Amino acid sequence: MITSSLFKYYALDWLAMAFSFVAVYLLGNQKRVGFVSFMVANFCWVVVGFMADSIAIAIGNIGFFCLNLRGFLRWSNAAKRSR
Repeated sequence: MITSSLFKYYALDWLAMAFSFVAVYLLGNQKRVGFVSFMVANFCWVVVGFMADSIAIAIGNIGFFCLNLRGFLRWSNAAKRSR
């Protein structure tokens, strides 16, 4: 059934997708909080990866989470240096 496949992962995949779109929009508008939005999406994708028995999804999004954390921290350091 379509409804069971829509919520197969308790809507975590939909939540992750939404946070990803918001993150791209925010970063495109040069808003640092976009990295936080991506980290929420990455966390959701890690959970979905384990639920789907896909270690690649989980490991890939752990890597993306780390890269987004790095971007968030570097943005902070760059802002401090420019003051």
